[in-house]
This record gives sequence, structure tokens and C-alpha cells, in this order.
Amino acid sequence: MWVTRGAAAVILLALSAEVPAASNADLEARIQQLERKLDSRSLVNMHEQVTALQREVQQLRGDIEVQTHTLESLQKRQRDLYLDIDRRLHRMEAGGVETQSQLPGAAAAAGASGVPANAAAAVPAAKAAETQKASATLNPAEQRKAYDQALELLKEGRYTDASSAFQTFLKTYPGSSYADNAQYWLGEVYYVTRKFKPALIEFEKVLTQYPASTKAGDARLKMGYIYYEQNSWAEAREILGKVVKDSPGSTSARLAQERIDRMQKEGH
Repeated sequence: MWVTRGAAAVILLALSAEVPAASNADLEARIQQLERKLDSRSLVNMHEQVTALQREVQQLRGDIEVQTHTLESLQKRQRDLYLDIDRRLHRMEAGGVETQSQLPGAAAAAGASGVPANAAAAVPAAKAAETQKASATLNPAEQRKAYDQALELLKEGRYTDASSAFQTFLKTYPGSSYADNAQYWLGEVYYVTRKFKPALIEFEKVLTQYPASTKAGDARLKMGYIYYEQNSWAEAREILGKVVKDSPGSTSARLAQERIDRMQKEGH
């Protein structure tokens, strides 16, 4: 059977058209396959990045916890050292003081005064209780014991109990040689618990009631810190400057100057 030239041309055209059509479909399939691979790789990369970031965050949290624990330990050690030094100084100051009842021959002196041995029986009960209370107030050993107990509560971080103990001490022993320190530590209890208003009141009492106390500079310093926390820059600068002026060379003066310098750097 003979095929005309026109029919052959049509067949050739049809065959040539099928070749690029098949190639385009294959290319499209390959492109889609590559896109899927790229999408999968991107997701894998993103997952790996997220995982790495999570590990870094966990590590940072761990570092922060370690640093926080270290800082708290250092602060506790510093407070314990300060309390211990304070306690030892007052023990040295009160070490040579003895009540009359502790002195040799005190009983003999009482007997030689001409007071009958049964005179105490004639004293009314209320008067006897008052005398006993006054005797306890004048007893340095009792004062030191009560003061040390209050300090120990503060050292242990039992701030509510420490506050009550210092308040009781000040009421019971208002004329004690430990009174100025007890007043300061009462303010400190409120300061460390960020109860700034009562802390200011108690620190101010150190300045007004015990102006010659060695705790006066420390009380002013803490008042300056409180004003700083309250963003009362003028008050903070004024009282910290007074610490530097009135207590040159002291630790309080150095810390006050450091806080003044910090305020200047911060633009306050």
C-alpha cells in the first residue's frame, strides 16, 4: 500500500509533537520532586535550629540558677560574718561589766546595811515584780542573751520572728548598750524584706535616738539605698553624700560613694 507524501508529513508532525510533551511532563515531575526535597530539608533545618535554641536556653537557665545560688550563698556568708563581728564586738564591750550581785561580798554588804533579812516579805507583790523586772533589765548577761537570740533569728532568715525579737528587746532593755544595734537590725529586717516604709522609720530612729552610734553611718547608707529603690534621686544623693562626708574612710562611706557614682552613670 502506497502512502502519499501528505500523509507521511502528517505522521511526522504528530510524532515530533509527542516528544516535547513527554519531556515537559517529566520535567514537571522532577521539579515537584525537588521542591518536596527542598521543603523537607528546610523543615529539618528549622527543627534542628529550634532544638539547638532550646538547648541553649536550658543551659542559660542552668547557668542563671547556679549564679543565683552562688550570689545568695555569698550574701548569706557576708551577713553571717557581719552578724558574728557585731556580736563579738558587743561581747567584748560588755565583758567587763558585772552586776553588783555578781561581785564578791555583795551578799555581806547587803547584810551589813542594816536591812532585816525578812524585809522582802513586807514588800508588796507588785513592787517585788517591778524590782525583779528592773533587775533583769540591768543584767548584762540577760541583755546579751536576748540580743544574740534575735541576731540568730535574723541570721537564719526568720525575719518575722527576728522583727518581734528586736522589738521585744528594745521594749525590755531600752537603755541597753545593745539598743542602738538592735534598732539598726530591726530596720535591716524590714529592708531585706523590701518593706521600705517601716525600714525608713526604724533607720531614722537610729539617727535620732542614737546619733553617736557606730550604726548611724550604716543606717544612713541603707536609707540612701531605699531612696534609690524608690527613684527618689535627690534624697538618695543627699543622704549618701552625708555618709561620705561624716564617715570618711569607712566601709559605709565607700559603698555610699559607689552608689553615688552609679547614679551619675545612670543619669540620675
